[in-house]
Amino acid sequence: MKGAQTEIYWTTFTHPLFNGMPLQVAATELGLCFIALPDDTHMNLKQWMGKKFPNAKLIEHQSRLSPYLEQLQSYCEGESTSFEIPLDLQGTTFQISVWTALMKIPYGQIRSYFDIAKMINNPQATRAVGSANGANPIPIVIPCHRVIGKNGTLTGYSGGLQAKEKLLRLEGYFDYTVLGHARFDF
Repeated sequence: MKGAQTEIYWTTFTHPLFNGMPLQVAATELGLCFIALPDDTHMNLKQWMGKKFPNAKLIEHQSRLSPYLEQLQSYCEGESTSFEIPLDLQGTTFQISVWTALMKIPYGQIRSYFDIAKMINNPQATRAVGSANGANPIPIVIPCHRVIGKNGTLTGYSGGLQAKEKLLRLEGYFDYTVLGHARFDF
């Protein structure tokens, strides 16, 4: 049965970038598997685990998550631009292809949902890309915040548009003009 014998270790992570509100961070023996942003009303760890690992054992264990927390801290402080940690991705083949494409977006750059659809060789799948983006279980590490609407607008983000804006600003994305017109109005 799915999730049998699996142990999921979890803890919280707080940082001023998220107004001191805790993120839920979880990993299996294989790698980081889940981050819930403070304003994520879509799903919390227990809901996600019930869907992906219904028989798993949930264990609070901060020291077990130290490598992940250290890299999150470094990213949030603007000290690192990438994550070098193992991931345990739980999703459909299509979702994982989208999440893999998201991880190819360079730090401080943006792409549209259409750009991601083209990256996975499925340019008609813009809406499905948006759905996969919204189902991303590891925001920040899988940088779905770097994806915007085709017209340059900020669109949905599990942690809210304010968090998306903060993450883009952290990454130094201040060039809000592309092709001579404003991309954002923060």
